[in-house]
Amino acid sequence: MRVFDALRRYRQKRILRAAALPDALWRDACATLPFLAMYGNEDLARLRDLVVLFLDAKSIVGAQGHDVTPLQRVIIAIQACVLVLNLDLALYDGFETIFVYPGEFVPGWEYEDEYGVVHRQEDALAGEAMHRGPVVLSWPDVAASADWDGAQMNLVIHEFAHKIDMQNGDANGCPPLPDAAARDEWLKVMRDAYEDFGARVDAGEDTAIDPYAVETPGEFFAVLSEVFFAEPDLLVDEYPDVYREFARFYRQDPGAARHS
Repeated sequence: MRVFDALRRYRQKRILRAAALPDALWRDACATLPFLAMYGNEDLARLRDLVVLFLDAKSIVGAQGHDVTPLQRVIIAIQACVLVLNLDLALYDGFETIFVYPGEFVPGWEYEDEYGVVHRQEDALAGEAMHRGPVVLSWPDVAASADWDGAQMNLVIHEFAHKIDMQNGDANGCPPLPDAAARDEWLKVMRDAYEDFGARVDAGEDTAIDPYAVETPGEFFAVLSEVFFAEPDLLVDEYPDVYREFARFYRQDPGAARHS
């Protein structure tokens, strides 16, 4: 394992020397993402290195005639890498491609329900993360995510939170955790919050958190990951125990960073 780790570090250093991002491109990409203001220069430098490594490992390609510009590639990569800034890019192992569409798309995949009836997915989606498959994004929705106050969403963070969640199986709202005790505590806190949020939505409450989060525990984790990074004070106010679990998992404290 030590030999493997040493080889990986050597390869990463070689990539960083050979594939640096142009300063102007980096500045332009960061300028589109206001939530990055919570990071200091040291964190931004580490984030920039992660983005270089991410772009070396992943292909970000257009679909249905969409032309992915260098700026779009970096904007997507930054938001994906924010989640793993203090973790490991290996959480994104197992897939290579991010497809970017010119708008919402209809995936068209089929699934069989518990009664053996085959259904076809015909609803338009803004994004999708497939287990052991690609991430698919609608560029207009990625662009809109830059304005959290207006969009109340961050599509890239949402879909890549699913990818992290899928590292230990299906997207069930429980990402890879260090041990059984951490998993037990995570499941208890998330279950209590999920049940509370579901009851609030069922009661017709106009929740500040997107009610889509109630769809499944996996969606709850992905939506709350968006909130954790883009509007951390909201998560602190609504579900402080969840915020603490997220801070431990992601090894970040965006709420404190914003007020420092």
